[in-house]
Amino acid sequence: MDDRGGGGGGSFVAVRRISHSLERGNACHSTSAEVVAGSAAWLGRGLSCVCVQRRESDDFPSFDLTPAQEECLQRLQNRIDIAYDSSIPEHRDALRALWNASFPEEELHSLISEQWKEMGWQGKDPSTDFRGGGFISLENLLFFARNFPKSFQDLLQKREGDRSAWEYPFAVAGVNITFMLIQMLDLEAVKPRTIVGATFLKFLAENESAFDLLYCITFKLMDQQWLSMQASYMDFNTVMKATRRQLERELLLEDITRLEELPSYSLLAR
Repeated sequence: MDDRGGGGGGSFVAVRRISHSLERGNACHSTSAEVVAGSAAWLGRGLSCVCVQRRESDDFPSFDLTPAQEECLQRLQNRIDIAYDSSIPEHRDALRALWNASFPEEELHSLISEQWKEMGWQGKDPSTDFRGGGFISLENLLFFARNFPKSFQDLLQKREGDRSAWEYPFAVAGVNITFMLIQMLDLEAVKPRTIVGATFLKFLAENESAFDLLYCITFKLMDQQWLSMQASYMDFNTVMKATRRQLERELLLEDITRLEELPSYSLLAR
């Protein structure tokens, strides 16, 4: 996972400008998917969102884990360590499944195609963008598409709210969210070193899909923050910081025993 940490501070996520000449359903799309990046380096190499950098205030002594929590954490860490590999049939199948869930009425011509830009990837080969989040970032998107199809489509098609002409690209934003959650929850550590990380492992021990579910909640929360802040592409890092702060607050609320009890879970629709 060495590729996940970016170097240059101040760079930001690439964005796609919405064209008002073409529409898919209620959303506007540009088939050319004009992309602008904050620096020449890209996700996993140069993207360094301040929202995912460790803060000194985050550091706490390690928390003890139950055997069940240790096992769940290890399985999740094993998932995090898997890089997307286009030579693996299961990985290619998952990518095709993501397309089919996203655009069920449009046939994908090839795993390397200009069509992918319609989903908000940087180029015609999504595998190059998975460097920042690994195979788990693809699994997260597919889980979202299958379990909350209405919310997934609302975000993909940009159906809700008064939006900026320069929007965040759906798919690449999704990879950023995977990366942010891994950092926020301190999932690469042997034991959690933050209260929020230790709290999350309690949910994970009860629900093996807790990380994927939290991903869905976070994506929807991020979009709500985006709309409420009337954000444009230059504000992406600011929006991600606000999303992280809100998510941390909700995870640490008293009497929350399941992720479904988080206030932001109510934003999701199936």
